Amino acid sequence: MAKVIMIQGTMSNAGKSLITAGLCRIFHQDGYRVAPFKSQNMALNSYITAEGLEMGRAQVMQAEAARIEPQVCMNPILLKPTNDIGSQVIVNGTVIGNMPAREYFNYKKKLIPDILKAFHKLEEQADIIVIEGAGSPAEINLKENDIVNMGMAEMVNAPVLLAGDIDRGGVFAQLLGTLMLLEEQEKSRVKGLIINKFRGDVSILEPGIQMLEEKGGIPVCGVVPYMKVQLEDEDSLTGKFKHRKEALIDLAVIRYPRISNFTDFDVFEHMEGVSVRYVTSVQEIHHPDAIILPGSKNTMGDLKWMRENGMEAMIKKLSAETSVIGICGGYQMLGESLEDPYSVEEGGSLRGMELLPLKTVMSREKVRRQVTGTIDFLTGMLASLSGKEYKGYEIHMGHTGGTQKTEQIQEPKQTQAQAQAHAHAQEESCIQDVVVVQKGNVYGTYVHGIFDEGDIASTFIRALAEKKGVHYEDNQGMNYQQYKESQYDLLADTLRKYLDMEAVYGILQEAEYDKSRIG
Repeated sequence: MAKVIMIQGTMSNAGKSLITAGLCRIFHQDGYRVAPFKSQNMALNSYITAEGLEMGRAQVMQAEAARIEPQVCMNPILLKPTNDIGSQVIVNGTVIGNMPAREYFNYKKKLIPDILKAFHKLEEQADIIVIEGAGSPAEINLKENDIVNMGMAEMVNAPVLLAGDIDRGGVFAQLLGTLMLLEEQEKSRVKGLIINKFRGDVSILEPGIQMLEEKGGIPVCGVVPYMKVQLEDEDSLTGKFKHRKEALIDLAVIRYPRISNFTDFDVFEHMEGVSVRYVTSVQEIHHPDAIILPGSKNTMGDLKWMRENGMEAMIKKLSAETSVIGICGGYQMLGESLEDPYSVEEGGSLRGMELLPLKTVMSREKVRRQVTGTIDFLTGMLASLSGKEYKGYEIHMGHTGGTQKTEQIQEPKQTQAQAQAHAHAQEESCIQDVVVVQKGNVYGTYVHGIFDEGDIASTFIRALAEKKGVHYEDNQGMNYQQYKESQYDLLADTLRKYLDMEAVYGILQEAEYDKSRIG
């Protein structure tokens, strides 16, 4: 049976996701079949598997670190917040409905069979499963019917490594306070402590470590430095939103309240001379080289937000000279109208930004599919993207089509074989010949991850540089996938150096897995 180890944290953003990813890469490097698992994820950054199922991107990142294909059994429950008190609930990759927080709190224990079924499926494929917790195990108001922290550890009899974030201060209180609030049987599962995101001379920390071990009765398995690896963040707590400095090529991403899948722009983060700024007001836009409207979990609500704060008017004004790109929800906003006859979002109809001759009608069923194809003929600033092969995925509630002005939109040129493939692609991979809709300087697509493939990102940036009259050369000398691989290796190398991996392997060896305990 698979060995299991679980990473929990004293709080959100303590570094659980990265530590889990790093251990996945280390175990893979050491010759083990390893897989990540998180029973419940709350995130607006999601991914579509080859089977057309939706899961959180954090486990996709960890699967990449383990060099295996992402599977929805790695994340059986995904919560996508629709407002401040409710979420869309996705179980085993499909939507089961929207629930207020209180309703879900009372309902979630019914999902334990789904969690265990997913875990059983994963353990059939892996030697080691690295489980990630969520938030803190010491949230005493949430401990009842817990399914993601100590409740999950109990279900599969997992030993726990508890990580604290020293960068935000109070790490000793974090760790000791968490241990103090755990039940005795829960505390007995914690086999090691990790002090994460440390900066400075570790010798200064040694008296504190000694006292921590004495008071907590649990060994410290490592002091991990603040790592400058560029991998996906937990979406709700990302530091990317704080970036303000403008570079040679400046991309302004509109950060509306329900922004989703901003991982679409991670590819630009490692490109020298490129800035990705997430802007929330007219005053922050300035004069970027491109404006990007990202995905949204509430397209109509976020469009109203832009309309009310003047962002829409500013974008329409700048579109005369500046490239504007909409992805998924942002693409829907660029059209002439949005209609919501089934109250999927807010109900009724709403005027769009009227920058593309399109109409979107919200539907009850979510479109979930991977897509591949070739970008057809484009004109203007992004003409150099014509003919580029792309690969990505679609996640959207609604269908978008042309209005009476569709002659201004480039129509697909499909062979008969391509048309047949497209007709059978509703739930599986979709082959399209045209993916980008254009009118003037405004472009729209439903495809998430479109910039990740090949040299599409660098070609896009060079086109913006040419328009600006400057020369741009991507000095990385590698594509985005190669770059991510280098970051996973850097993460693993760092953890090997600063974690007591002998102790970690010892915890794995001591873990007795009793299948009868989980049915």
